[in-house]
Formats: sequence, C-alpha cells, structure tokens
Amino acid sequence: MSTIRHSDLDPHPAQPLRVRSVVGLAYDEIRSLIVAGTLEPGSRLAQGALADRLGISRGSVREALLRLEGDGLVAFEVNRGFFVAEAELDDVRQRLEARLALEPEIARLAAARCNDADLQLMRESIAAEASATTSDEVHDASRAFHFAVAQATGNNAFSRLLEGLWIADVGRRLLAQRRRSEEWQDHDVEEHQAILEAFEAGDADRAAELMREHVESAFLHWSPHPDP
Repeated sequence: MSTIRHSDLDPHPAQPLRVRSVVGLAYDEIRSLIVAGTLEPGSRLAQGALADRLGISRGSVREALLRLEGDGLVAFEVNRGFFVAEAELDDVRQRLEARLALEPEIARLAAARCNDADLQLMRESIAAEASATTSDEVHDASRAFHFAVAQATGNNAFSRLLEGLWIADVGRRLLAQRRRSEEWQDHDVEEHQAILEAFEAGDADRAAELMREHVESAFLHWSPHPDP
C-alpha cells in the first residue's frame, strides 16, 4: 500500500478551481487518478496533499472524498483516514458470470438482425480500441463494441441489462491493472474483429460461440486460480 505524496502529482499545480463547483471538480480530479490506476487500491489519500495540488481547502477535498466513498471508489477507516477502496472481485465475477449467460444470446440475435449501420458502429469501436493509448480509452472502446452488439438486436432491454452489469468506473479500474500485466489490448481487438466477421457473414452460431469464449476469458481471468 502507498500514500499519495506531492511527488505523485503534477509538479505544476493547477490554478485554483473556480469555474464550477469546487467540490465537483475535485471529485473529478481524484476520481480520474483512481480509475486510471495512478492511485492503486489501498493507497492512503492525504487530504493536505490533495488540497495543495488542487488549490482548495481541505474541507472541499473531504467533501469530494465523501462523494467518492458513496461511489465505492474510496473507503474511510477511523485512525486511518481515506484510502482507495479495493475492487470487490466477488461482485465483478458475479457480473461477468451473468454476462456470460446473456451476451452469447445477444450476439446470436444481433447476427440475425444487424444492419449496415450496426456493423459500422462495431467497426468504429474496434478501430478506436486498436488506436487507443490509455487504459480508459481502451476500456471505453471495448465497452462500446459490446453495447453496439446489444443495440444491433433492436431490443433496448438488452442494452439496459448490460448497462447494469458493466459499471464503467469499475471496468476502467480493473483494465488499468490488467493492461499493465499482459498484451490484453491486441487480444481484445482480435476477438472483437472475429465476432464482427461472424456478424458480417450472418453466422449466428459462430457469433454466439465467439462471444461466449470472449466473455468467459474475462470471467476466468478474475476467478481464483487453485494452487498448483
């Protein structure tokens, strides 16, 4: 575990935040550090360092941290203060298991119903992911592909279900960790491209099977691995 220090932040302090809600801007700044993985789970959030960096009062920083606590990104303990919350992997695995049951059938329907506009959205999301240079960009483009597939079914209920199962902030945090340890980005793009080709061929069974394998790989990655 680490503690956020002045050296962890931009050495050139920003101008004091005045354009809109000071607390809101502090919330956005700290949240971006957490979601990008700059502040790792367990890192202590020193209010003084954050206040100096943002040019605001400790009280405003505290309000921002309390908002982040409500989002589940920050935790508070007596005698320890605020720190970056650990990702709840049990919840992540449960959501991935639900996606594993749902998304292959979404892909099957999408293969039968998609039109040229749907396919173009998928192509654009794949291109965006392939050219992405940050974890957030990779995550958001990958997520956009899955939502383009859901949209291609013509049934908005699938998009709403997927929205509830794939929380963007949690996904960005996890991907920031995963992308550091493996060539995940290229692999994800390749799998999305294969799924797209199944859609272009109108092969519903292959689209469903490829989507099943794709989501299952994420589920297995975040599942406990037995000791050898």
